[in-house]
Amino acid sequence: MRGFAVTPALREWYSSGDMEELEYVAMMYAARKSLRLLAADPAAPTRRVVLAAELPDGSSGAVVATGSGGFDEPARVHIARPVQMRDIVSAHIDDRAAASEIGAAVAAIRAADAGDEDAKFVVDGAEGYELQWYATQEISELLA
Repeated sequence: MRGFAVTPALREWYSSGDMEELEYVAMMYAARKSLRLLAADPAAPTRRVVLAAELPDGSSGAVVATGSGGFDEPARVHIARPVQMRDIVSAHIDDRAAASEIGAAVAAIRAADAGDEDAKFVVDGAEGYELQWYATQEISELLA
């Protein structure tokens, strides 16, 4: 499974950031990936969802490949084992009020990936909406 994390490549690309800023950047890469997942499932609600998990890294841990996304995705990692609910430390989800802008970004993401500047503007506009933070004990309420 793919994921996003603070990798050596991300640290190099964003060298001036502290750990909190780097984690935020990794989350934004995950949010962009969420747009692509929404584009693949037109029936899904138009809300980006990012689950933050604490997983071991290195060859003996769950995160085995870091920064494998190259320049466009310096935070991409490969997660070698299933992520358990006990690994999740928080959930980050769009507010329902952002649905129309997120829907527009979902519709534009493929064109943006192909280089369409107008589509990139739409996708960037959606990224102006902050994901809402939820504690793990709130996740079950979100699923209801």
